[in-house]
Amino acid sequence: MATTSQPLRGKATCKKIFWAVFPHACFILSLVIYAFLGALMFSHIEGTREATVREEYRTFLQNLTCLARKLSDNVTENEKFNDHIRELFNTADPVWFINPEERWSFFGSLFFCCTVFTTVGYGNTYPVTRIGKYLCMLYALFGIPLMFLVLTDMGDILATVLSKSYNEFRKLQSKILTSKLCSGSTCSKRNELKSRAQSKIVINEPLTIMEVLRSQSGVKPVKYRNVELFEMLIARENENTQPARNKSMERWSSCPELAREKTVSRVIENFDKIGKELEKLDVPIVLMVLVIFVYISCAAAILPNWEKNMDFQEAFYFCFITLTTIGFGDTKLEHPKFFLFFSLYIIIGMEIVFIAFKLGQDRLIVLYKKVISFCAEKNMPSKKIYPK
Repeated sequence: MATTSQPLRGKATCKKIFWAVFPHACFILSLVIYAFLGALMFSHIEGTREATVREEYRTFLQNLTCLARKLSDNVTENEKFNDHIRELFNTADPVWFINPEERWSFFGSLFFCCTVFTTVGYGNTYPVTRIGKYLCMLYALFGIPLMFLVLTDMGDILATVLSKSYNEFRKLQSKILTSKLCSGSTCSKRNELKSRAQSKIVINEPLTIMEVLRSQSGVKPVKYRNVELFEMLIARENENTQPARNKSMERWSSCPELAREKTVSRVIENFDKIGKELEKLDVPIVLMVLVIFVYISCAAAILPNWEKNMDFQEAFYFCFITLTTIGFGDTKLEHPKFFLFFSLYIIIGMEIVFIAFKLGQDRLIVLYKKVISFCAEKNMPSKKIYPK
């Protein structure tokens, strides 16, 4: 029996772990599939478009040719030429100088999809065709809520890890402080006093209703108006004293569908609890700022290894702009496909920044409440005491 019960217990624990992880894996897998489908769609639409020469591009080339012919050896003419050439290049569209097949490859389109549903939007890659623009709006309409759902779900996991780590750190800190403050002799004396006090304490269990009735057996019987009430109480007490039955085994042996419905209901409850742990999180905002600084610093130290035009400060600025979803687009990536391997880093980093913003929002609400209550107390008229 023991050998057969161990594999059954192992299968049961595996099923519990699977159904506990299933909601989180479902969200992440759906986001990955959504990103890959979007990459295939935009690479087909924008990558296969014809690089047509527009009339604006032709006039741009004509003006550039005229300015080149007017160039002379005079210094003043050179300065005027620089001013004119700068104005002319400001009117140029970057799409004229881009090969659609190179920009809208599968990895380039996947990078564009990540910038869309993460709301970063660097601005260096954008759809040009009319169908691509319409599909981009539709893609963002469904992708952004899915991304926020993944962020909220992962926020619960991260909030649980942060809260437990912080609580364990506080417990360890309190133990260290108590061990330092309390010397060996005084602590031993206190422990002896506590043990003596506990040995003197005698805890008497409360009598049950049956014992009270038995003790009153020698006394003259009294007529109770609520005899039925006492009988119901005695019956309920007998039910509670009986050993609990294994309801799961009864359901499994009698009707397995009930056990399956119970498992499904637990999974549905896991979906309903999304965002609850994030609301309970209460850690210092300074700790979250420190976590963000360390998290961005690690990426800023790795990113310049393949982005040669970046140093540590530029990479730190780029990661901060990315994780806060600002995305100016002033810092461009030479190898976006390498940065796609950082997609998990981006999602976790956005979650950390989101938690920090949530904690900052809670602190600001508390501050506003204090300011409003303080102003209200100041404006309240003082009570006048009249003489009798």
